[in-house]
Amino acid sequence: MPQEERRPDGRRNDELRPVKITRSYLKNAEGSVLIEMGDTKVICTVTMDESVPPFLRGKKKGWLSAEYGMLPRSSHERIPRESVRGRIGGRTHEIQRLIGRSLRAVTDLDALGERTLWIDCDVIQADGGTRTASITGAFIALADALAHAQKEGRIDRIPIKDYLAAVSVGRVRGRTVLDLCYAEDSNAEVDMNVVMTGSDKFVEIQGTAELHPFTRSEMDGLMALARKGVKQLIARQKKLLKGLPLGGP
Repeated sequence: MPQEERRPDGRRNDELRPVKITRSYLKNAEGSVLIEMGDTKVICTVTMDESVPPFLRGKKKGWLSAEYGMLPRSSHERIPRESVRGRIGGRTHEIQRLIGRSLRAVTDLDALGERTLWIDCDVIQADGGTRTASITGAFIALADALAHAQKEGRIDRIPIKDYLAAVSVGRVRGRTVLDLCYAEDSNAEVDMNVVMTGSDKFVEIQGTAELHPFTRSEMDGLMALARKGVKQLIARQKKLLKGLPLGGP
């Protein structure tokens, strides 16, 4: 059997990049995390606001919204600040909506009361997988922020229904690979981002054939690899958050 070809950073096809998660990274936020996946680094913070958008006022229900951005020198070339350009780009809109949808899927908004959770994900260094790292890191920051709010007596319990993590998978030079770095992502024939819960349920799948269409069996292989990666990330989350009562009332 031929030896498996190594990837640009030396990993096996089914191997995550090295993951490092630092909790309480910023002192002012209720919950904050620096998540590092290989050379991708994202700061995730969570703020609890004692109000809700107008469409939820008086309904005794909370809300969760996300914002995402890349620092100017998070990439090889300087990225102009979107605030200076005067508009948020389509990619930014798409990613922050994905982060918000994903975290709302595992948050009991009815138990939150009329409060809004603001999720901020700021990419300080990008090497592929920034949206999936943002979701994985923001979940931990969310759990910490809600635990802080419970300790302060603002909420009765931590209203998280399940764990949540995300990972990228793809087909690069005919090989199915997990957790793509930028060199792979920019040359992928198929690129997917998969968001899953701790109970093995899908929240969202974003998949695109960049060069050649893919078959159902190839998609099944990608999903199996994504599931493996998400399970590893959630195991890391559970270890970090051990002792917090998460997973429903």
